[in-house]
Amino acid sequence: MHWYEKLNQYFPVEEMKSKEHLESLLKERSDIYHKDEGPHHVLMYAELEDFIFIDYLFVSKDARGQGLGHKLLDQLKEKKKAIILEVEPVDYDDTDTEKRLKFYKREGFEHAVSIGYARRSLATNEINQMEILYWAPQHESEDLIFESMKKTYELIHTYNDQKFYGASYQPVEEVLKKDEERDGDVLKDL
Repeated sequence: MHWYEKLNQYFPVEEMKSKEHLESLLKERSDIYHKDEGPHHVLMYAELEDFIFIDYLFVSKDARGQGLGHKLLDQLKEKKKAIILEVEPVDYDDTDTEKRLKFYKREGFEHAVSIGYARRSLATNEINQMEILYWAPQHESEDLIFESMKKTYELIHTYNDQKFYGASYQPVEEVLKKDEERDGDVLKDL
């Protein structure tokens, strides 16, 4: 099965970039956007000077629990940069969301509690809320994570969006908000 089909079957439609968008990033932003693919995984990520953003991490059901996800994250951690990713909040009707959060917690990720992320999906026209998780080898602050997410949004998520989707995503200021009063660590009770 083609790598895009694996991602498309696993990730919700509101989180998926089009195949053309991803292929364009791999070709036109090859200096920062990368794909690591194997028989049981697909890892899509952007590596910038001071951080790595995991766009998609897929491990096939038959390979889960065998340490493959851990190994892939360890390869990124060896670069000694902050690692950032977006994750769905826990949905108790979807057991994968809780398993995913537990996995990242075991891997040493923290929840960027002060960062709110809500983007209107061009596919469904509904607001898609996500949580930001990060791994910080140098104890990077949530301020750095916030600035890195803004950069990711502008360089990766909205890259040629008008061309690929016939519409533009909202400006970064509408999607990402920093709020020190925001509460509710999604990893706390796992």
